[in-house]
Amino acid sequence: QLQASGGGMVQAGDSLRLSCAASGVSTYNMAWFRQAPGKGREFVAVISRSGGGTNYGNSVKGRFTISRDNAKNTVYLQMDNLKPEDTAVYHCAAGNIMLLVPAAYRYWGQGTLVTVSS
Repeated sequence: QLQASGGGMVQAGDSLRLSCAASGVSTYNMAWFRQAPGKGREFVAVISRSGGGTNYGNSVKGRFTISRDNAKNTVYLQMDNLKPEDTAVYHCAAGNIMLLVPAAYRYWGQGTLVTVSS
């Protein structure tokens, strides 16, 4: 079971690092999605099994960095220069195909809330 953590309440311009841990994480492509109140699930970032390939949503490029430590079965999302529009519940997901849509991911974490105030 994927366990996301690291969310919290911060001010605009601050940083947060989210973590997602579970046994077997190293065998999957891992992604982060987010869902703001009243909106659909939005792709944030994805990283390949080896960590050699990454992709980001346009709204977070240059500010967020996805990484993984397969020895620790953990994936990270470093979020810098946070903006109020980044406020959402952030979910990690595991899948076999490195796509940018939620349907490509078989396993999901419960989500961690990030709130950014202006």
